[in-house]
Amino acid sequence: MSKSAAAMPYTRTAPSPWFEADCAPAVTYNLATGFVELDLILPGAGWPVGALTEIYLERPGIGELQLLMPAAAALTQDAHRLAIIGLPCMPYTSALAARGVQLQHVLILRPQYPDEQFRNCEQVLNSGNCGMLLMWQDHIQEHKLQRLQLAAERSGTILVLYRSRSAQPYAGANLRLHVSRNDGLTVINVLKRSNGGSTLPVKLDLHGSLTRRPPVAPPYRLPAATMNCPSPH
Repeated sequence: MSKSAAAMPYTRTAPSPWFEADCAPAVTYNLATGFVELDLILPGAGWPVGALTEIYLERPGIGELQLLMPAAAALTQDAHRLAIIGLPCMPYTSALAARGVQLQHVLILRPQYPDEQFRNCEQVLNSGNCGMLLMWQDHIQEHKLQRLQLAAERSGTILVLYRSRSAQPYAGANLRLHVSRNDGLTVINVLKRSNGGSTLPVKLDLHGSLTRRPPVAPPYRLPAATMNCPSPH
């Protein structure tokens, strides 16, 4: 059974080296996921801010949206935008609202073509005030992912790329997870993280948590340093 965090702390961690061949710069800021068990195994105890996270799915509909909802709620409750781009099916807005997401700050786009999706993502990231962008795409050129990653760094956005198992991993991703289901629980395996090393899988009851009213998250503030920070060299 998962335990939602009663608070959504925003932490800053010292840079640490990657221990993988496909390494990426360490991330400085993190936003708590809202799940204590998951925070314990993530560098900085949360989602990397101003960075790209890859989430590989065993199959759609196994809790990939619920996994991000506590953090998304914290962002939208402080008037930051949640952008959902390329989701295969329309989400139930009532389910988002039940998790504390403020719908007036949610943008949902379903572009027809990959190039259109890329343009939508880049425009949202460059527009400012986007706290989190969730996108679904298996086939996107690496140089385009680099552009999106740089835009996320400049804007201080949590950028999450959902992908199927057949997609080629992006070497520059700051965090890479694999999500599956087993015995009614959502299982999260960390494939890549900024401080290297391996961790045991985390099992969360994400579907069951939908029936419980989430705690109201405290105001979320992006540190001023992340809003217009230069790209790391």
